Amino acid sequence: MRDKEEAKAWEKKGGFRAAMFVFVLSALDNMGLVANMVSMVLYFYGVMHFDLSSSANTLTNFLGSTFLLSLVGAFISDTYLNRLTTCLLFGSLEVTALVVVTIQAGTKALQPEACGKSSCVKGGVAVMLYTSLCLLALGSGGVRGSMTALGADQFEEKDPKEGKGLATYFNWLLLSTTLGSVVGVTAVVWVSTQRAWYLGFLIVTVSSFLGFLTLALGKPFYRILPPSQSPLSRILQVIVVAFKNRKLRLPESHEELYEISDKDSTTGKIAHTNQLRFLDKAAVLQGNFEPKPWKVCTVTQVEEVKILTRMLPILASTIIMNTCLAQLQTFSVQQGNVMNLKLGSFTVPPASIPVIPLLFLCILIPIYEFLFVPFARKITNHPSGVTQLQRVGVGLVLSSISMMVAGIIEVKRRDQARKDPSKPISLFWLSFQYAIFGIADMFTQVGLLEFFYREAPKTMKSLSTSFTWLAMSIGYFLSTVFVNVINSVTKRVAPSKQGWLHGFDLNSNNLNLFYWFLAILSCINFFNFVYWACWYKYKSEQEYQDGDQEPRARAKSESESETKHMKMVHQGMMMMGKSSQTSEANSEGPSSSDETEDGQRERSKV
Repeated sequence: MRDKEEAKAWEKKGGFRAAMFVFVLSALDNMGLVANMVSMVLYFYGVMHFDLSSSANTLTNFLGSTFLLSLVGAFISDTYLNRLTTCLLFGSLEVTALVVVTIQAGTKALQPEACGKSSCVKGGVAVMLYTSLCLLALGSGGVRGSMTALGADQFEEKDPKEGKGLATYFNWLLLSTTLGSVVGVTAVVWVSTQRAWYLGFLIVTVSSFLGFLTLALGKPFYRILPPSQSPLSRILQVIVVAFKNRKLRLPESHEELYEISDKDSTTGKIAHTNQLRFLDKAAVLQGNFEPKPWKVCTVTQVEEVKILTRMLPILASTIIMNTCLAQLQTFSVQQGNVMNLKLGSFTVPPASIPVIPLLFLCILIPIYEFLFVPFARKITNHPSGVTQLQRVGVGLVLSSISMMVAGIIEVKRRDQARKDPSKPISLFWLSFQYAIFGIADMFTQVGLLEFFYREAPKTMKSLSTSFTWLAMSIGYFLSTVFVNVINSVTKRVAPSKQGWLHGFDLNSNNLNLFYWFLAILSCINFFNFVYWACWYKYKSEQEYQDGDQEPRARAKSESESETKHMKMVHQGMMMMGKSSQTSEANSEGPSSSDETEDGQRERSKV
C-alpha cells in the first residue's frame, strides 16, 4: 500500500508545473548574469580603470571561471547533495558576492584612481574586487551546474509523452533565459551606465535573491532524484582496470564480459557497443577472481565511460564558437561605445545592443517550437524534430558568418571615425553581427544541453550537462589567449610595431583582422565538427535493459504480488537464455551488410 502511494505521489510531481519554478529562476538570475556579461567590460574600463585589452581579458577570465566552476556544482549534485539543495547552496554564495560587488561599486573610497597603466587596482581594492569576482564565479557556476538538470529531471525520458516534453523543456528554458536577458541588457544596463553602477548591481542582487526564493518554494512539486556513486570514481575505475588488463585478449563475444544481474543493478544496464573496444578490457573477469571494484568493471560502467569519451570531440568542436561569443561581449561593446548612440532623443547604452538578437529569439523560439518541430517530427519521427547535433551544426555555420560580418562592420566604423570623428556611424550597424550570432546561439546552446542530458548515463546527468558550460569556459579563456598571442605576434611583425589590439584607442587598432581570424578558425572548426558528428554513435532508444527502471516504475513493480513478480522473472530468464544461445551462435559478429546498414542508420541520425 505504501509503495502504491509513493508511486501516485511521484506521478503527481514533475512536469511543466514543476519546471515553471526553474524557468522563473533562469529568467531572474540570467537577467543579472547577462547584464554583467555585456556591461562589466565598461565597468572595468571606466570605474576600475583597466585598459581595453585588460578589461576585456578580466571579463573573459571571470566568465570562463564561472562556466568552468559549473563542473563543481554538477559533481556535488550528482554525488553528495541533490540538485535542489546544490542549487540553493551555490545561490546563497552568488547573492553574497553580488552584495559585495554592489558595496564596492557604490563606495568611491573602494575604487582605484586612474593611473594610465593597464591595471590600476592594488592593495585592499584589488583584494575586494577579485574576492567578490571569485565568489560570484563560484556561486553562478554552481547554480548552472545543477539548475538545468534539476528542470530536466521533471520529465521521464522513456515515457513517449514526457520525452517530447523534455525536448520542449530545453526550448522554454532558453526562452525564459532570453526574456530575463532582454530586461538585463536594457533596463539593468541603462540604470548601470546612465544612473549609477551600484544601482544596477543592486537590482541584480534583488532579482537573484527572488529567483532562488521562488525555486525553494517549488520544492513540493519537484521529482528530486537522490545522488548516486561518484561519477569520477566510476570513470577512474574503468581507466585503471583497462590499463592493468591491457595485455589481456578480449573474448570473442561481448556476452563473456562481466555484468551484474538486473536485480543487483541500481542505475540500469547499458547495452554493449563496439566502439572504443580497448576499454572493454576493464570488464574482463580473470579466472575465478571474485568481482571487486578496481579489479573488474561491469559492461555498463565501461559503456558510461565510452559515452563520455564520444562526447569529448563534440564538446571540443564548440569551443571556437564560444570564443567568438566572447568578442561580442567585449570588443563589440567597446565598438558601440565610440559610435553614434542616439535613437532620436534617447541615448542607447552600447551594452544594450545585444537586445536585438534577444528580441529575435523571443519570436523565433515559439515559431521553432510550435511550427518547425511538429512539422519535422512528422518527417523524422524524432522527439525534437531534428537531432541535437544537426542543431549544433547550424549554429556553428552561423557563428562563422557572424564573425565575417563583424569584421566588415568594423572596417566601415573605423574608416568613418578616421574620416570624420564628429560623425560616427550608428550603433545599430552592430545589430547584424549580434542578430546572426543570436540565432546561432539558439541552435547550438539548446542542442548541446539536450544532447549532453539525453546521452549521459543516469549517474552523470548534471556533470554531462555542464559540458555545455565547460565549452563556454574554455572558449572564454581561449579568447584571452588569442588576444595576448595576437598582440604579441603582430607587435613583432607589424611595421608600426604595435599589436592589432593595443592601447586605449580602438580607431588605431585592427580589430577587423582579429574578427576575420576567428571567422577562418570557425570555418575549419565546422568541418572538424562534421567529422566527429558523423562518427558519433547515439545511444539506442532501448539502451537500458529491463532492469533499468525509474523511481516511479520501481515503486509500481515493487507493489505487485510476489507470484506475479516471480512469473515475470521466470519468463525473462527464459527469454534471456534464448537470446544468449542466439548470440553465441552469432559470436563472429554481424555480417558486413549488417554493419553497412548500421553505419547508414547512424549517419542518418546525425
